[in-house]
Amino acid sequence: MKLNTPPIQKLALIAAAFCAATLAFNQNARAYTVPMPATFNLTIGDNHELGRVQPPTPEGDADITQYVNFMIGLSLGGSGHVIIGPHNILVTRSMNDFGSLPNPATLALRGTGTSVNLGTQGTYSYLFAHYGGPGGGFAEVWYVGDLSGSITIPGTGLGHGLSGWALFTAPNGSVPDGGATVMLLGAALGALGVARRYIAA
Repeated sequence: MKLNTPPIQKLALIAAAFCAATLAFNQNARAYTVPMPATFNLTIGDNHELGRVQPPTPEGDADITQYVNFMIGLSLGGSGHVIIGPHNILVTRSMNDFGSLPNPATLALRGTGTSVNLGTQGTYSYLFAHYGGPGGGFAEVWYVGDLSGSITIPGTGLGHGLSGWALFTAPNGSVPDGGATVMLLGAALGALGVARRYIAA
């Protein structure tokens, strides 16, 4: 049985048309960022809350990094204790689902005041804010990987005043593109498979 194979020129024309169509749709395969308002306010317990630490003492750089990384590992609504010397610190995770969280968190910057500059989206992943004096109060942790620019955080929370904040970076915190690029790659590989079959016949 003899197979009718299309001429090479026709096959090349079909392949070129397919590549052109793929490239034409490629502009839709990038992630779009939604512009934020001039000032974005985070609040205690809002939909960016990752969790809470009580009491957040000790509060050295290594200590608060340990709290945030422990929190990242908790399931939604979960809690656990971090023991540092004589201190028993309760860390709880909110029910807010952020998908796969970038980790491990690394302390990048500490500051004071209610205004926090996040820079461009994805620069920082987590914001830790301490409320209360030494030996008391709580810490609120927000996921900020999807935020950018200057934001504000509360000056008081649950009856305690803000004493300072810290920003954390984490790897693999890039914005996903929704799988469109993977879909286009699959279509291109499928077309190459079909073309190979025609040429081999």
